[in-house]
Amino acid sequence: MFELTKDFRFEAAHTLNRTIDAEPSRRIHGHSYRASVTLRGTPDASGMIMDFGSLATHIAVVRGQLDHRFLDDVEQLGPATLENLAAFIWRNLRSSCPNVARVTVFRDSEGESCTYAG
Repeated sequence: MFELTKDFRFEAAHTLNRTIDAEPSRRIHGHSYRASVTLRGTPDASGMIMDFGSLATHIAVVRGQLDHRFLDDVEQLGPATLENLAAFIWRNLRSSCPNVARVTVFRDSEGESCTYAG
């Protein structure tokens, strides 16, 4: 079994209702995110699990829903937590990339990440 991983970046703003650092979180603020999409499978006759060009095309669709957006307005995302972002990306890739194994979303500036494995 092989795993194939491709990363992408996006910038987005949001608000968040939380109890710690409540006031700054409730104001509109933004982050730089990096997401890592991992596919798991056996290479086909071409020798690949999926061509990186195809994977990039599918990722571009999801990235377009998030990049330079106000995440509070993204349908079916929910509160813009790392948990919800990872699950959103996974759900939106699942139909075009059925062997998606996991998605990890990073906030590199904070040293934080969350992985969703379906």
